[in-house]
Amino acid sequence: MELDLSASQASDAGELAALHRAVAQDLTLRFGHGHWSYEPTETSLTRAINTSHVLVARHGGVIIGSFELQTRKPWSIDRSYFAEVPRPLYLLAMAVLPSLQRQGIGRRLLDEAAAIARDWPAQAIRLDAYDADAGAGPFYARCGYRQVGRAVYRGTPLIYYERLL
Repeated sequence: MELDLSASQASDAGELAALHRAVAQDLTLRFGHGHWSYEPTETSLTRAINTSHVLVARHGGVIIGSFELQTRKPWSIDRSYFAEVPRPLYLLAMAVLPSLQRQGIGRRLLDEAAAIARDWPAQAIRLDAYDADAGAGPFYARCGYRQVGRAVYRGTPLIYYERLL
């Protein structure tokens, strides 16, 4: 599948909200209500676009996938689980349109995240995944991310992953 990968613009916030809404609704249908049922608002996505590096994958001009990279550690991440590196990046809010999952789009997004991180320059990408059937942990492991720990953050069981660059 031909993908156009590019940094998002503020005008993408509505389309990004629709993508995240579709993912949240799909996960809720398949696994029941949980933390994955959260649907970010257009306002919160505009804030992410303005304060982080949000990359979008388009096919036929339509956003079908995205992720956010930032230098600021999210509250849910406990640094003590990770390797000591001077400049890590944190991968957040990765999403692929449910009808197009399992076609290599997520892997392509993670490869692009690694390329961006190397150019940043950063020495690692860190993320968390839900420690539940709805979580994407096995996917991250298949893509070369190493599980470094488990924690419960505000009642949500998480698995921490890291990819050293």
